[in-house]
Amino acid sequence: MADNTDFDKPIKVDAKSQFIDGKKKTSTFKEDVKITQGSLVITADEVQVIASDGDGKEVFVAYGEPASYSQTMDDGAQVKASANEIRYEVASKLISLQGQAQIQQDSSMVQGDSIRYDMGKEQLLATGGDSSSSGRVTTVFQPETVKGLSEDEKKSDDNEGDNQ
Repeated sequence: MADNTDFDKPIKVDAKSQFIDGKKKTSTFKEDVKITQGSLVITADEVQVIASDGDGKEVFVAYGEPASYSQTMDDGAQVKASANEIRYEVASKLISLQGQAQIQQDSSMVQGDSIRYDMGKEQLLATGGDSSSSGRVTTVFQPETVKGLSEDEKKSDDNEGDNQ
């Protein structure tokens, strides 16, 4: 599960410019935007915050080429994601990725046009859509033996350099 203490922490948005519409209860942040909540970090070119449902129910919509998300899980594993649009729904702890979406945890990676990730339950739904090259979802699993071999190869390469 995601670091549960993250969701108890305040959400901080840092950007070069901000526009607030008090009547619509929206804020728009532009240029080098960074959202942090504990270990959760979202970076984007632009972020729209929709607060019309009240405190603790905000929706953050991040746009970028790509926008990115990262968070440390309770077990120390790192989750990283990127997409043209990342939607973070605070109350439901959902991250929705749209457009060239990709999410990675440990050595596994999922790519598709659309990915919906429930951070609390660590459940993921990916769809290919029409805009991806094949309209399909791709998942890559890295076997433990391959990871072990590549580490051993690096060690032997390092040792060969010492002998020269």
